[in-house]
Amino acid sequence: MALQEGDFIRLRYTGRVGENIFDTTDEENAKEEGIYNPRAEYGPVTVRLGSHHIIIGLEDELVGKEVGAEGEVDVPPEKAFGAHEDEAVKSVPVTQFREKPQRGMRVEVEGREGVVVDVIGRRAVVDFNHPLAGKTLNYSYAILEKVEEPVEQIKGLIKLFSGRTDIGITIADGTVELELPPAITYDRRWMVWRGTLVREIFENYSDINDVVMKETISRPEKPEAAPEIIETAEPEETNETEE
Repeated sequence: MALQEGDFIRLRYTGRVGENIFDTTDEENAKEEGIYNPRAEYGPVTVRLGSHHIIIGLEDELVGKEVGAEGEVDVPPEKAFGAHEDEAVKSVPVTQFREKPQRGMRVEVEGREGVVVDVIGRRAVVDFNHPLAGKTLNYSYAILEKVEEPVEQIKGLIKLFSGRTDIGITIADGTVELELPPAITYDRRWMVWRGTLVREIFENYSDINDVVMKETISRPEKPEAAPEIIETAEPEETNETEE
């Protein structure tokens, strides 16, 4: 049966600009290309078609395909990261940077991220366009399966948004309960994306009325007491000799 918007699928893909890989679900490809991130979770991703979890041009390619389909697609800039806009290239005083700006340095200015493309006197030229803006992308892909179970769907969304795979999920009586690991509030990526996760749960599951996030912190175990060592008196030395 052809896939349609609203379907959850498990997807494997690799994105290229020319011959260079910029994104992949395959760990070996990432290592070979020199873009491997040891903190990333590699392997197929779960996405919902129609929710723009992936590049629009790739999503458009997948709608209408069937499970098991493999292929390639070229994605033009207007369905990827947009055109490269000259007005997004700004001249910024070097006094706004914490350290001396240099060509190729990624910087943040007034909440916007960009790349220094030139330094002229006391000003730096910063390109705030996405690094792939204006480029045609090539994706190779494989649709592995359709994900039907809501728990597996939500598990896939959690991994997609936060990279985490250690959150327990139960669904009962209109409530999704997420069992959070201790200290998850220190995970910046989770804190940034959890609001998006909740919004998508309400949008995609009309029978869900509540999302409960429960963090359980257990009392640390007491260290075992060291066994008591009983000292025994050593026999007294004697100078007596047998007669």
